[in-house]
Amino acid sequence: MTGVVARIERAVEVTGRVVNGVSDTGWRTATPCAPWDVHTVLNHVVGGMHIVAALLNGADPGRAHEDDWLGEDPEAAYAAAAEADLAAWTRPGALDATVRLSFGALPGPFAALVHLTEVCVHGADIAVATGAQSLLDEDLCDHLLTAMRNTPGFDSFRAPGFFGPETPAPADAPPHTRLLAFLGRPAGAG
Repeated sequence: MTGVVARIERAVEVTGRVVNGVSDTGWRTATPCAPWDVHTVLNHVVGGMHIVAALLNGADPGRAHEDDWLGEDPEAAYAAAAEADLAAWTRPGALDATVRLSFGALPGPFAALVHLTEVCVHGADIAVATGAQSLLDEDLCDHLLTAMRNTPGFDSFRAPGFFGPETPAPADAPPHTRLLAFLGRPAGAG
């Protein structure tokens, strides 16, 4: 497996730990990914994981991205999505596929980077909202930030529904804080 798939595996694991730590009252907490709360962010992640897994397996996901993917048990819904997601990314030839996402067809390695971004960044959004930043993998956040900064044409993703303009963050801020700021989260998030 290539590095990006290993990083997806790590992001899924870390985000799972963050999700498992959300309190019963934490689901409606605002996140840095305004205007979404923790429940909405997690629903988006779980839906994305199921959709990408289905696309990688040549199947129809059967639901829209923003449908209810969590039901009554968000933690169990995340665990099921994580299992499907990792099975799809780790199968032989996964990175050879073209993945047709809502904004276009992407070669497997770039689709994997986009997916890594979704899981890692939204995991950080949930961690910041719930005070669980200590669970984050700062090396993973730093690697993703470096990859994004070095992606030609990244600024074309700075549009409503994707990412906002970069916000200031101290140079000595933790990598997750700098990552969120790079993607337009409010200054001080993280």
